[in-house]
Amino acid sequence: MPALRSMSPSLRLRVWGERACFARPEMKTERVSYDVMTPSAARGVLEAVLWKPQIRWRIERIDVLNPIRWDSVRRNEVGAVASVRNLLAAMRGGKAELGIDIETTRQQRAAVILRDVAYVIHARIALTERAGPEDTLTKYVEMFRRRAAAGQCFHRPYLGAREFAAQFTAVPDGERPAPIAESRDLGWMLFDIDHDSATPVPIFFEARLAAGSLAVPAPESPQVRR
Repeated sequence: MPALRSMSPSLRLRVWGERACFARPEMKTERVSYDVMTPSAARGVLEAVLWKPQIRWRIERIDVLNPIRWDSVRRNEVGAVASVRNLLAAMRGGKAELGIDIETTRQQRAAVILRDVAYVIHARIALTERAGPEDTLTKYVEMFRRRAAAGQCFHRPYLGAREFAAQFTAVPDGERPAPIAESRDLGWMLFDIDHDSATPVPIFFEARLAAGSLAVPAPESPQVRR
């Protein structure tokens, strides 16, 4: 992960939606969600609101605002991916089939998802080594606050899967949304994917929901395992 130079005060964003699926990577075929939003999903929501190569989001805590409820659904997926070989052939001017025939590759799979979710994401903005003299934490903090308050985003944020769109809003100073009064062990949870090596490496941590809040360790913490 990129080296971080300094970090902003804690920022908060409230996100919610009708459905969510923060899929467990150990489930290869059927989609089964974690009980709570993962740090990587939270980072994805924040980056949809504000992303620049000069900054990186550091997730500190995720508050669960709604009771954890489940749904079981069946979803249509395709059982194939676009061919890289055909793409390269087409780029060289050759004839190649680039599309995927949905009718022949469609597969119906079960999914265990969350419904009626709402969270408050607590995070800080960190400057990376790519930040220049004109890149200050104040600049990006104010940019994030303006964009969140206005509902602006680079792309629509989603709750684990792109079909589960997320609503979001800034949490005003002084407002303290109350998390649910529930504690439970969540087991090993996906922290993020480390793309610094030649092969992407998944990173995990042992997660626990305490009084409705999920504390997220720092990436360099011994609690984070590769």
